[in-house]
Amino acid sequence: MLQIAFRQIELTDQAFLWEMLYHALYVSEGAAAYPREIVREPALAQYVSEWGRAGDSGLMAVEEATGKPVGAVWLRQFTQLSPAYGYLDDTTPELSIALLPEYRGRGVGSQLLERMFDEARQQHPALSLSVSRDNPARRLYERFGFITTNTSGDSLTMRKRLSGEELLNL
Repeated sequence: MLQIAFRQIELTDQAFLWEMLYHALYVSEGAAAYPREIVREPALAQYVSEWGRAGDSGLMAVEEATGKPVGAVWLRQFTQLSPAYGYLDDTTPELSIALLPEYRGRGVGSQLLERMFDEARQQHPALSLSVSRDNPARRLYERFGFITTNTSGDSLTMRKRLSGEELLNL
């Protein structure tokens, strides 16, 4: 049985965050994978670049038996002057999450999200994210109470309130 430990993301984890950013990119079935250097394009790089700035927080999932990092969830605040794909406003941080492909569908992502919500609830009234309409992860986000607030092409911006009625949907 898969045993996973969870810990805070540290400054020394930035290389793994870049890897997770790459794995967070949705590639539809039959489409060619993106080149790895795509994560260095400014629109994507802003999710990880200079990790550890004020407001950055996140969790790593680590396989207990091997100590291997297998996934991460992280929050970063963006502004109207420098918005990211899931930007809602200057007070709502954007959530990013990814797992190594061989660890998907095993409950690790759900555990990461639950732990991140517990931590974020102490500081933020809501979280946002961006997801492709056809990405299977969209169902996971909806199950956890994210609702679509904006659509742009194939991309959805979703929000989850961390207080109030949407909590009852968990």
